[in-house]
Amino acid sequence: MNAQVMMEPGKNIAIKVPLHKWDETVAFYRDRVGLEVARELSNSTGFVFGNMTLWIDKVEKQSQVDVWLELFSDDPDGALEALGSPKRDELEALDDVNGHWTSDPAGVVLLVRNE
Repeated sequence: MNAQVMMEPGKNIAIKVPLHKWDETVAFYRDRVGLEVARELSNSTGFVFGNMTLWIDKVEKQSQVDVWLELFSDDPDGALEALGSPKRDELEALDDVNGHWTSDPAGVVLLVRNE
């Protein structure tokens, strides 16, 4: 295991929310918590969350909430090896991103990628 690979928090946190809870969850963070909307997409609303963006993503075929985190690394392949975590690139397309989806032992999804 290569423990020399550097990793740091990314700029995004995603909460994957079932379709039936999405509107209520977006309203909660916008109206009750008071977070500023940074960007709105058809299936996602991003909020200013300190120096990060908190994304509330609508997932049609999901029955529970998941939290997904982003880590930056100059060497995503080496980081994946250092973490000893499974490659889970089937979770979402990574189009123009140099990185991999993985998860921690508790099942939290991690995107390990170049900044």
